[in-house]
Amino acid sequence: MSNGTATINARNITDKEFFYGHKACAGCGGSLAVRLILKVLGERTFTVIPAGCMSAVGFIYPQMCFLNNAIISTFPGTASMLSGIAAAAKALGLKDYHVVGIAGDGGTADIGLQALSGAIDRRDRIIYICYDNEAYMNTGIQKSGLTPFGARTTTTPAGDNIPGTVTQKKNMFEIVAAHGIDYAATASIGYIQDFINKVQKASRVEGTSYIHVFAPCPTGWGIPEDSTIDIAKEVVDCGLWYLAEFEQGEFILNKNPKEFSPVEEYLKKQSRFKHLSCEDINTIISSRDKKWEKIRKAWKIK
Repeated sequence: MSNGTATINARNITDKEFFYGHKACAGCGGSLAVRLILKVLGERTFTVIPAGCMSAVGFIYPQMCFLNNAIISTFPGTASMLSGIAAAAKALGLKDYHVVGIAGDGGTADIGLQALSGAIDRRDRIIYICYDNEAYMNTGIQKSGLTPFGARTTTTPAGDNIPGTVTQKKNMFEIVAAHGIDYAATASIGYIQDFINKVQKASRVEGTSYIHVFAPCPTGWGIPEDSTIDIAKEVVDCGLWYLAEFEQGEFILNKNPKEFSPVEEYLKKQSRFKHLSCEDINTIISSRDKKWEKIRKAWKIK
């Protein structure tokens, strides 16, 4: 299905489910991302999931939640296992298949970065997708390299003297692009068609693809279970996340808001940010503005 020329959308996407019956929290953004990914890629897909939320909720014997071939990898080994599967499939002469890894932010930006870097360097024909919920949610909401400034986690508590997390979120999209990867993209489950388009595009790449999808976690963020999609859309609209692609050595911005929605409204809807002062919020806005100034000067805008 994903190799066809027609764009997959809500009208023609398959009714078949490849990830169902899982035990994820209500409103889980990561589980929605996995469901969409596998609907686009289809049944002939080898899926690698490292230790993390999706392996914890999807591989509960005897109720396995993946219809296609799926396996749990070591925490740091998602990309290296993808490389091994891709090599084996090629050696066996298999046709019409995909090899996809789906890892969280900690398993990507921290623990799994070395293996991912190596896979990109080799140009292995794999798709690596990071579902980013901005902390190590499965083990108790600890800070990861993708936790944003100001967020309260169990390892970066907010108090009178600190605003929670004091570091900035790693720029994984540009880190991956710096490798000269064949295709990379950012996405959000708040903009589902854009995400579907990018997964489908990645499925056609003869090399390594990377997609970084923003996937809110109601449990870790302190938001209502039915607000996941709204929050994932709002983060793009307020400019704290962007939709972009990298291919043929060029950065392309897919959505360029004329005006940003209020950052404070986005932050204050989440209990992990409710402690922030006006000064903290201004720091976040200033960082956003500097980033967008760079993007609009240097990137191609669709």
